[in-house]
Amino acid sequence: MAAGAAAAATSSAPKRRTAEFHESVWGDFFITHVPETDEVVNGWNEQIEVLKSNIASTLSSAADNKTLDLIDLIEGVGIDYHFEEEIEQILGQEYGNIASGSNNYKDNDNLHTVALRFRLLRQHGCNVSSDIFKRFKSDEGDEFKQEIVSDLEGLLSLYEAAYLRTQGESILDEAVDFTKPHLAAAAAGAGAEDSTLAERIAHALKWPHRKGMKRVEHLFFISIYEKTQGHDEAVLKLAKLSFNVAQHLYQKELGVLTKWWIELDLPKRTSYARDRLVEVYFWAIGMGCLWKPKYSLARYCFTRVTTIGSVYDDTYDAYGTIEELEDFTAAIHRWDTSMQGIEPKMKIIFEAITGSYDAIHEMTTEEFGISYCWDYGKSALKYAVSLYLEEARWLDKGYVPTFEEYRRVSSVSILYQWLAFAAFCGMGESAPKEVFDWLFTEPKLFVASSEHCRLMDDVVTHEFEQDRGHAPSSVECYMKQYGVSRKEAIDVLSDLVEENWKIINGELLNPPAHVPKEILLIFLGFAQIMEVLYGDGDGYTNSKTTTKDMLTALLVTPFNV
Repeated sequence: MAAGAAAAATSSAPKRRTAEFHESVWGDFFITHVPETDEVVNGWNEQIEVLKSNIASTLSSAADNKTLDLIDLIEGVGIDYHFEEEIEQILGQEYGNIASGSNNYKDNDNLHTVALRFRLLRQHGCNVSSDIFKRFKSDEGDEFKQEIVSDLEGLLSLYEAAYLRTQGESILDEAVDFTKPHLAAAAAGAGAEDSTLAERIAHALKWPHRKGMKRVEHLFFISIYEKTQGHDEAVLKLAKLSFNVAQHLYQKELGVLTKWWIELDLPKRTSYARDRLVEVYFWAIGMGCLWKPKYSLARYCFTRVTTIGSVYDDTYDAYGTIEELEDFTAAIHRWDTSMQGIEPKMKIIFEAITGSYDAIHEMTTEEFGISYCWDYGKSALKYAVSLYLEEARWLDKGYVPTFEEYRRVSSVSILYQWLAFAAFCGMGESAPKEVFDWLFTEPKLFVASSEHCRLMDDVVTHEFEQDRGHAPSSVECYMKQYGVSRKEAIDVLSDLVEENWKIINGELLNPPAHVPKEILLIFLGFAQIMEVLYGDGDGYTNSKTTTKDMLTALLVTPFNV
């Protein structure tokens, strides 16, 4: 949100702005699209079961120095959900050996192995020490040894491992600074003789493994692995078949959701708002573990609530006058379902969300025997619109808050409490009532993930939103409070984005005992999808660009097998 024309706004001036880029590029595609037949998918599943058995045997019998690479490959191409128990057992043994001191990263291990072990263990929540990288620094301990520069595989592994850094881990900060220029030179052709390694380096420089959206990463690594000499045909085939089966499920889910969305007719009745059903579904499969086939209901709940939530966002940002928004917010807080006297389009979006809440309540009661989601949904909506209204008041008054005030309000108004609630509803036993209570305490992991996304959004979209008359963004707030240039403000905010990544990493290594891992990964997923959707601009609003290409690859085009 940006300041721009804010000073010119008055309480009597209507917004009624027509939001740019509001139309969907997908329409009824997933209703008319004809996916593979169930017979074909059943054949794929039969082949998957055979391949799973063979690869499980390979995993259990792999030599010690090959096991970590095999796990990394399995996770990289997106078939790890077939082998969760085996992987957890192997990494648990690795961590146990380290903790007992009996296998302290093996002094003779090369940089690649040390860095890979470190990254895999941290990805799985094991709080291993970054001190193991000290032996790759000079005797004086001031900088990394120059001899590792020629080891591109090791250098890339160190770079990837370093993005699991937490606050205060200076050695990992140094690792990022040391590896990045050398890898950039290699990607440009100065040293990477292996073309697939050069592609991996270029990809990592854009999206380090930690920051990449899982499903996008899977596609990339399948393509890379297929070009790798001596690749395992069984692993590659299992990756492609598993991808196709999941894609078929995604297509069926999107068909149901598209039918609901068209019948709801909300895009036509709120033409000022962005119509982004398919993009929101893409967001859903980027949410931590929600890409896995078993989380179908979570994807469904998330997509319904978030797609309508996007309309709420545009209603407060670009449509309602301040008087209308005041009345609307008060009616929501009273939970006045009659919405008497409320602007008609606002009544429509309130009915849309309560209808979705009713549907989610019915499904979760039937599927999981739980009935408490509805009340949490009410609380999440009330909180969200309160923050939206505060931002609308800033715009109406031409007020630019302090940066600290902006962080307090806008980092939470990005809707993540509301959206996380929607995902939790469909996760069954992974999200007991205690998890909803934990979410509403605004834990540190939630706040860091929300602020990361708010700041990234601001840095990318502030100029466009400023032009169309938007409340102030973090960029404008920081510039005004500290008297700095736009570039200086953006540099500071970018540093804060990285700092929030460190907080996210740290919180995932020290989780609350009562919160399942799958829940924690939702907040990692929020940060990852933001990196992918906003890395090259606002890929949510401007979804006709690389976003559509990614969606087509993930949701439309199967692999030939």
